[in-house]
Amino acid sequence: MPPLDGAGKRAQLEGHLRDGVRSGRLRPDARLPSSRTLAAQLGVSRRLVVDAYAQLVAEGYLVARHGSRTRVAASAAAGAPAPAPPPPRDDRPRIDLFPGTPDTALFPRRAWARALRDTLAVLPDHRLGVQSPEGARELREAVAEHLGRVRGAQADPKRIVVTTGFQHGLRLVCALIRERGGQRVAVEDPGYPLVAWGVEAMGLEVAPVPLDEHGLDVGALAATQADAVVVTPAHAMPTGVVLSPERRAALIAWAQERDALVVEDDYDAEFRYDREPLGALQGLAPEHVVLAGSVSKTLAPALRVGWLLLPADLAPRAALARGLADGGAASIEPLALAHLLRTGAFDRHVRVARQRYRARRGALLAALAERLPGARVHGVAAGLHVLVELPAGAQEETVLAAALRHGVRAYPLAAHTRVHHRPPALVLGYAATPERELREAAAILGAAVRG
Repeated sequence: MPPLDGAGKRAQLEGHLRDGVRSGRLRPDARLPSSRTLAAQLGVSRRLVVDAYAQLVAEGYLVARHGSRTRVAASAAAGAPAPAPPPPRDDRPRIDLFPGTPDTALFPRRAWARALRDTLAVLPDHRLGVQSPEGARELREAVAEHLGRVRGAQADPKRIVVTTGFQHGLRLVCALIRERGGQRVAVEDPGYPLVAWGVEAMGLEVAPVPLDEHGLDVGALAATQADAVVVTPAHAMPTGVVLSPERRAALIAWAQERDALVVEDDYDAEFRYDREPLGALQGLAPEHVVLAGSVSKTLAPALRVGWLLLPADLAPRAALARGLADGGAASIEPLALAHLLRTGAFDRHVRVARQRYRARRGALLAALAERLPGARVHGVAAGLHVLVELPAGAQEETVLAAALRHGVRAYPLAAHTRVHHRPPALVLGYAATPERELREAAAILGAAVRG
């Protein structure tokens, strides 16, 4: 594989792989390196390789099978006429239904600018120096009040450590798990791929646990002998299932009996449309649950501000780990966020976004009911995405490739699955897409399913 230079490395990688298939260098059914191995060889992120493989699966050059490595598609025979090269592009389709993406056009720019201005106007000079590793006191106090009021958490500012987002928080928690002698972390399967990758990157073993209509299978979790588990109880990613009251109780009992940690990923719990958001699992067992949150879904991923609400004995150790890793939290953006939380501007923004997302969800559901009547849609009560179980006989890769040819990029459930196979399905984000485009995307997906 030639080295990747300069910008557009993903496009370069896709081009090299396409050329390899077309020229016969990569023969039909040939196994490709794992995404981790190829990323290490090329010096790029694993996500870049995963996205490149997914693109070529959608185009029909590659095939991804459960339990085995990605292979060259048998139909991609050497010597076949090469299609005309695509026009220059920036890897963005006309309609992109990437799951979990908020509408950044809703970002409250004026309120944020006002918060920055007001914060800097009164900020003492010494606060521009190196700050405490756990993060600004003002933000920890504001987050504690917010989590107690909105999420039903038992929130003490002394137990909060500010992070740069969920993945950063997960790394800190994994370091604590290793410090406690833990070796294995359970994850939901299907689940958010970056969780498992983040756990593995910290040198811990991943134990995939299946989900059903009631959420995480706690019996299967107990059988893994895991030292911790990462869950999305309010709206599982990507199935959208809510952890049932019985499973919540069983999960807490498991954590207490095993003295294990439950990491609660609160990634989109505030966007519930049919009733009030469910209370956080952390409120039931604050000494065994780490509540991890951020503003990536509520405001914008670019802010890179999140938090961990930890058991009392772990908070100081998490702060120390953060200080040793990167010198501690930033100050200015967290203080501006604290201003938004204190003044109510954050709550007002969430209400506006929730109303917009509810309308877009309704438009997508209505269009899917009309254009894909044989599909089953799950996870509609909350969040920024839905799971669409395809009609019998439909295949993910075939539907994805056909939709992409018409400018719609959708995402397969298979990309979220490690071990536990489920029927073919698509994970569709809707929050960042206007209603007209959602209706058009549903029509294109429907036509792709019908062939």
